[in-house]
Amino acid sequence: MTSLAALKSKLLTDPAVKAEYDRLGPIFSVVSEMVEARQTAGLTQAEIARRMGTTQSVVGRLESGRHMPSFDMVSRYAAALDRRIDIHLVPRHSADVALAGSPI
Repeated sequence: MTSLAALKSKLLTDPAVKAEYDRLGPIFSVVSEMVEARQTAGLTQAEIARRMGTTQSVVGRLESGRHMPSFDMVSRYAAALDRRIDIHLVPRHSADVALAGSPI
């Protein structure tokens, strides 16, 4: 049986797959944080929906990771959890990290 990590490594050798994986990474990161925060709070999708003034199906779609949620929806979701959004722009590549702190 192939492990998930081995399968991922193999698939990411294909440039088209790697490009799509990189494109979707931020979406999965945001969605993962949202779901983790909801679960940590011990709330269901229906409870979050009520707090947001929407339906459970909207929350389900937000948490599916199929589309990048709007900033407004992520903000409403965070507020429903009594949380705030904290965004950071970071260098894309590790070489950029070394250069970011270096004087020119």
